[in-house]
Amino acid sequence: MGQVRIPVDSGDLPVFVAVPEQGAPWPGVVVLHDVGGMKEDLRNQTRWLAREGFLAAAPNLYFRGTMMKCLFAIARDLKARRGPTYDDIQAVRAWLVRHEGCTGKVGVIGFCMGGGFALLLALGYGFGVASVNYGGPLPEDAAVFLSRACPIVASYGAKDRWNRGVAQKLEETLAAAGIAHDVKEYPEAGHSFLNNHDTLLFKALRVIQIGYDEPAAEDARRRIVRETLIKLSAFQSRSS
Repeated sequence: MGQVRIPVDSGDLPVFVAVPEQGAPWPGVVVLHDVGGMKEDLRNQTRWLAREGFLAAAPNLYFRGTMMKCLFAIARDLKARRGPTYDDIQAVRAWLVRHEGCTGKVGVIGFCMGGGFALLLALGYGFGVASVNYGGPLPEDAAVFLSRACPIVASYGAKDRWNRGVAQKLEETLAAAGIAHDVKEYPEAGHSFLNNHDTLLFKALRVIQIGYDEPAAEDARRRIVRETLIKLSAFQSRSS
């Protein structure tokens, strides 16, 4: 399908959409980018999910201005747990629910910055499952906040200095709350191990454990697809 535009309060939100080759209906998934924004890696993530049978939609959350201006605004929204970024994501979810080829069951997946949002969207936003990938430290009220979350599948790299101990804490928190989950930490992976940014900058960053790790990425993708399909098949809500 390529790019579509979804009306939001401040204009038209650009969204890259990938459609499965197999016949409809399909579960939907909102794909949230890392700090790199709408790059080829994000489009490839969206295409991968479409190949696996999801109607996948990836919004460009930097559409309101310069990258730095948007980053500050998005960081503010992330901390406040409300704001235009959440409204944009909800607009994409609603678009998927209304799509004639969608089952009405929608999940969310995010990477790095997007992973932080995916975790916070696990409660009260109508998602049937959240895939959180190295989304940063858990909020202080995680035990309370996650006690009513949707199922979560989360992936981390043990060599990721920004997410040290997060996998274990998330596992313990979700287990104590009785929330369905699949949390895994990959011993040889670092930060952004699912993001294959084929640029000189990211190749250089691999020396500090930032970058794509194929074995970990392949296993994480299998888990994400399996758990997301299982959880969405059991998800009942079709609200928009």
